[in-house]
Amino acid sequence: MDLSELKARLAQLDSPALCDAEKSLRVGLGVVDAAIRPMNLGVKLVGRAHTVSCHEDFLTVIKGLKEAEAGEVLVIDSRGSHKALTGGLFPTEANRKGLAGIVIDGYCRDTAAIRSVGIPYYVRGVTPFAGTTERIYPTQIDVTCGGIVVRPGDVVFGDDDGLLVATEAQFAELVPLAEEIRASEARLFEGMAKGVSLLDMTNFDEHCVRLAAGESSKLKFVE
Repeated sequence: MDLSELKARLAQLDSPALCDAEKSLRVGLGVVDAAIRPMNLGVKLVGRAHTVSCHEDFLTVIKGLKEAEAGEVLVIDSRGSHKALTGGLFPTEANRKGLAGIVIDGYCRDTAAIRSVGIPYYVRGVTPFAGTTERIYPTQIDVTCGGIVVRPGDVVFGDDDGLLVATEAQFAELVPLAEEIRASEARLFEGMAKGVSLLDMTNFDEHCVRLAAGESSKLKFVE
């Protein structure tokens, strides 16, 4: 599956379905620390990572913005910074260039401006105090974001529930099963809308009996 098809299919999925697929396939999907949250809800993030490493200084973030190409995600490892490394101008420029979004394991400011731009934007926290512009750090190297190693070119996926990172090949392996999981859940929602009990659409009772007997069992949807 090429990148354009992968992105199109990922855009129809969500992070819970992909994580459920990972539980079965164990391809090595990275789940970013839940403390890194979206500033803009209801927008999905899918794109290749363009990485930035810096500390208490956002000059390299500007460098990353200059280098990054349309469709890429700017992933910023702040190395534990407590000062803001982006504000309202940076997502505006990212949007102008057609970047897929910005992810910061660190802090930002100008939240009203960020929300007005509306692009996918993930951050660990907010502070009004900005970093300096005195030092250039590396870009396009392996970085750590929310406890997950992100390599240049990795695919970053994000929605309201969180951020995931993997290679194109790993996501391509997860997508078909994640699509099946979403389809099964859709049928469950449809059944409940018609008045069918959720428990009647699972093997809950049998599963509990088998577990109590010390037998191997899995909770399953019964369709």
